[in-house]
Amino acid sequence: MKTFRDKVAVITGGASGLGRQFANIAAREGMKLVLADVQADALEQATAELRGQGASVIAQLCDVRKGEQVQALADAAMTEFGAVHLVFNNAGVGSAGLIWENTEADWEWVMGVNVWGVIHGVRIFTRLMLEAAAKDASFEGHIVNTASMAGLLNAPAMGVYNVSKHAVVSLSETLYHDLQLVGAPIGTSVLCPYFVPTGISQSHRNRPQDVRMTAGPTASQIAAQVMTDKAVSSGKVSAGEVAEITFKAIADGQFYIYSHPEALAGVRLNLESVVAGTNPPDPYAATPQIRELLKAKMQGASKPQG
Repeated sequence: MKTFRDKVAVITGGASGLGRQFANIAAREGMKLVLADVQADALEQATAELRGQGASVIAQLCDVRKGEQVQALADAAMTEFGAVHLVFNNAGVGSAGLIWENTEADWEWVMGVNVWGVIHGVRIFTRLMLEAAAKDASFEGHIVNTASMAGLLNAPAMGVYNVSKHAVVSLSETLYHDLQLVGAPIGTSVLCPYFVPTGISQSHRNRPQDVRMTAGPTASQIAAQVMTDKAVSSGKVSAGEVAEITFKAIADGQFYIYSHPEALAGVRLNLESVVAGTNPPDPYAATPQIRELLKAKMQGASKPQG
């Protein structure tokens, strides 16, 4: 996708974090915006700010776990602008702790947003783009799915999140191959950020009632939350910088997008162990101090209470 001006961008999780920065750049590039989020006040503020910059924007509350709400988002985009060219399946939430301590509600919430949200976005918006391409030989589109380095690595005490982001990487790679198979003029990228200062570590603030926590967090969840908060807040690459990298990758037709390419050393080690059939390597081999700190915080966390 080489040109952005006057094209239409749909952004889920568009009111904060990476989504908000995608919206800033899209507006700067002269795109029309369709913002979706579950946080009404942040969505209202983002919409007002972007309109104040002269952007053409519509906004809609949308729980991406729900297919009918993603369909309503697509319908609103088509009614207002008549087309969709660029889709950021970006809404995401985080969860931590020892994997056997995650409840069914934890799994339903994280997989619902991180995986089903992307599934619904791909299922609904790809068809719209294909229909547009069939009518217009000059049509070009692109889909960006936000995964994580956690979709390429498996750090301990992040099990639910790891599983969800591995699914997004797999879905995205398959989408890429399927679009290539039919010769569609639609590009695909998977964004794998590492620790970037956004609000994802505090995503439980928007956790819906139907998947609410029914008991206090376990010791491992508290420890992992503290570690995650610290890692995210101390990230040196900003959400704005990641958004700039992402738009350049879209223009270049680049599939894999990384915020911290240096983290790929761990990915290489992991893949080498897969090929060799050896046991998984330590994801903290390059930063043993993090593993030791996490282990210290986990003392006693793995023992059943009572």
